[in-house]
Amino acid sequence: MDQASTPRPRSTGVLLHPTALPGSPVCGSFGEPSRRWLRLLADHNIGVWQMLPLAPPDPTGSPYSSPSCFALNPWFLDAADLAAEQFISAEQLDGLPGAEAPSHGVDSLSFAQACERSAALSEALLQSWPDQSAERQQAFAQWCSEQTWLEDHVRFRVLHDQHQQAWWTWPQPLAQHQSAALERWARDHQDALQKERLTQWQLDRQWQQIRTLAADLGILLFGDLPFYVSADSADVWSHRSLFTIAADGRLSTQSGVPPDYFSETGQLWGSPVYRWWRHRLTRFSWWRKRIARQRQLMDLLRLDHFRALAMFWAVPGGDTTAEHGQWQPSPGASLLRKLRSDAGGALPLIAEDLGVITPDVEALRDGFALPGMKVLQFAFDGQSDNPYLPENIDGSRWVVYTGTHDNATTLGWWQQLDQDSRTRVMERVSGGFESPAWHLFDMAFATSAALVVAPLQDLMHLDDAARFNTPGTSEGNWSWRCSQFDAALEGAVKGYGERGAVWGRTRAGASAVLGML
Repeated sequence: MDQASTPRPRSTGVLLHPTALPGSPVCGSFGEPSRRWLRLLADHNIGVWQMLPLAPPDPTGSPYSSPSCFALNPWFLDAADLAAEQFISAEQLDGLPGAEAPSHGVDSLSFAQACERSAALSEALLQSWPDQSAERQQAFAQWCSEQTWLEDHVRFRVLHDQHQQAWWTWPQPLAQHQSAALERWARDHQDALQKERLTQWQLDRQWQQIRTLAADLGILLFGDLPFYVSADSADVWSHRSLFTIAADGRLSTQSGVPPDYFSETGQLWGSPVYRWWRHRLTRFSWWRKRIARQRQLMDLLRLDHFRALAMFWAVPGGDTTAEHGQWQPSPGASLLRKLRSDAGGALPLIAEDLGVITPDVEALRDGFALPGMKVLQFAFDGQSDNPYLPENIDGSRWVVYTGTHDNATTLGWWQQLDQDSRTRVMERVSGGFESPAWHLFDMAFATSAALVVAPLQDLMHLDDAARFNTPGTSEGNWSWRCSQFDAALEGAVKGYGERGAVWGRTRAGASAVLGML
């Protein structure tokens, strides 16, 4: 391919969830692993770090079905940094579960070990807290007073640990979020609640330091926001009237998508949908707080299932498939206007608009000048009007991917691809055909899209043993880790950055992404 001739500012990014970072025991963290990763990106002219939601995961490890829309995953808390700052002692650090676990050479995450280590670290924070300075205690109290979501989150966490069941099975006054009952209960659980507050404060402190470093290096942090909320979450428990769920946990309406070419019965997601009329009455207060919290954490935010802001598929609550749902309207334009006003006239959102997208969804996206997504793995079915073909990507308001966290790695995709599709790809490549992902990089780099993002697995030419998630399955997902910061990793990032620069894509060009909004 020839070098791109249009000298517009554009950039590249890498998709890597922090759990997959090497360099810390058990799980990637908000400490030196994140700092080292950011410096690696900056050194090689890459302007965007994309990740999955930073929220606590569900029992399968998925961050898309979290018990909190506002909290951070305790697995990310970096114990070494806490010890260096004397929030915990060296003895406590050495006594944590996983203290002897290797920081390098591990290619998978144990959820059980991550939970065990984070729980012990929270306990260490609580034990050491009385010895902390008045200045630190004041900073903590100030932070807590500013987090409107915090008390519901910590109470939900402790109650859930206590009852080991969904909130609707708890004693009725607690399940119904009755203030007097909660206050009486809280008086008997002060230490447990304080432990959760301290954990969230420290997570926020560490992440804000990462945000500052990223800004200093000129790197944008690109997050992800699930559209729907888990039924068994602090958010639904504390704001039940905003969701289609009864006090006993029964759903009057549930989420999903209709039958299509891939599924005769559609996809049933099983979470409550929004009672939009109630959100309107509150001027979308909950949504606005939710997005404001994410803006504290990220520069950009992918809004998953964007099409539901135009119309959403509402399935009767008792159904076991999504076949008998119906399309219902969403007040997406009203909500987006409020969010745009809150953000000072700009919306730091990327619309996840993959799949079958109707004109009303495109009109909503384009009416608010939101960038959309293109995935090159979807492009080579032989149809000249395929919207994912590089030549059909028009304008700069796009983020182009080789694949996402839900796709096979590009090598895995290539290994499974039919011969006709392989031929269509190879016909676009001059010279030898060596690494499928790197050829897709060139195709993506050559488009006019302001941003190209690739999963780290594609940079490293990894097969589906490194796949991060397979939709529709509940085991073997979310656990891949990059094994170490080594020459192979640096070489892959270096080559990606250099190749992007050939096409005029630089770290400095990341500002063009914000310029789209």
